[in-house]
Amino acid sequence: MSSLAEYEPIVGSGAVEELRALAAHLAGKPVLMVNSTRLGGGVAEILNRMVPLLKELGLDVRWDVIEGPPAFYKVTKAFHNALHGKPEPITQEMFDLFLEVGRQNARRLALDAQFLVIHDPQPLVLVEKRTRRSPARWVWRCHIDVSRPQPQVWTFLKPFIRKFDAAVYSVPAFAQRLPMRQLIIAPSIDPLSEKNRELAPDDIAAVLRRLGVPQDRPIITQVSRFDYLKDPVGVIEAFRRVRRSVKCRLVLAGGSASDDPEGEEVLGRVRGAAKDDPEIHLLMLPPTSDLEINALQRASAVVMQKSLKEGFGLTVSEALWKARPVVASAVGGIPLQVKHRYSGLLVHSVEGAAYAAKQLLNNPAYAKRLGENGREHVRQNFLLTRHLRDYLLTFLTLGSSDDVLYLNGG
Repeated sequence: MSSLAEYEPIVGSGAVEELRALAAHLAGKPVLMVNSTRLGGGVAEILNRMVPLLKELGLDVRWDVIEGPPAFYKVTKAFHNALHGKPEPITQEMFDLFLEVGRQNARRLALDAQFLVIHDPQPLVLVEKRTRRSPARWVWRCHIDVSRPQPQVWTFLKPFIRKFDAAVYSVPAFAQRLPMRQLIIAPSIDPLSEKNRELAPDDIAAVLRRLGVPQDRPIITQVSRFDYLKDPVGVIEAFRRVRRSVKCRLVLAGGSASDDPEGEEVLGRVRGAAKDDPEIHLLMLPPTSDLEINALQRASAVVMQKSLKEGFGLTVSEALWKARPVVASAVGGIPLQVKHRYSGLLVHSVEGAAYAAKQLLNNPAYAKRLGENGREHVRQNFLLTRHLRDYLLTFLTLGSSDDVLYLNGG
């Protein structure tokens, strides 16, 4: 793992000294992070990098993960889709299982920290263990868009959410009206991680040879879980439109997370859409494939993120950090990362994605300028050091004041 001093050449010594000054007020404070998986997905990736640095800053940080049977993760995936607004058949049995597994985890885990950060809906039931006299501060870190949820699921979850001291969102538009402090903390990437560090051209070429991806044509890549909301079939449709006029290849590099049971089903549909096309490369990568993702993004002429719904979409910042031109849907947190025609191109359809990709492939100078602008935008806004600062400020604010600030009304 990297030390804080190693970030100074990237963000400046002032940013690192600010972190140390803030953390001095929180020295020894116990912090507990809880989510639903250690491998796969952006939340686990962020915690893997953040927790050691918070410890280096002097906080007493633990990271625990809830456990449950496969049926529980089918329920939480349905809840995830419903909170994004997708119609899902929800039954009382699903609510009962969610409660049962949540209460089992509440009995198993030591919920004794001063600051408890509960990530996403899966562990929400843990807040039932909160007592009135406890000085602990509970934070619900919501990484998804709950602005237009399916009412049945939101009505069920809302009583748990209201027990928290604060709700944290990635984007202002994701917020709900809630009687508690509401804060915005954008996610981040770690520029020194295996996924984002600099790679030599020979190393990139070696990885692509091992993956069976030729570099004889420009490569369009989308990196994401095989998830309906990431629209991999739509990416294939866009690629085929591009290929009519520009010779290129498509890479869909995905993986699975232990809390996402739909991956295999979606992958099957993607394989059906690809139809053994030799210019479409479907790569099912394990969660430890950071080097492979790094090389694929750096080798790409265009990186695409054609999501239908999105929490934040950190694969966009990953590509921008590598100065790659990005074509992405204008959903979720993507417009914070891609400033249209400045750090990438925002689109709204298969046709729009194809048109934007052709623009970039036919104008390499324009594509290079967008990529360079994107890298600087990420350096200023979406690196791990900024994320650490936001968490430290949140803990300081929650620990020192009972004032309530409303992001979206009360």
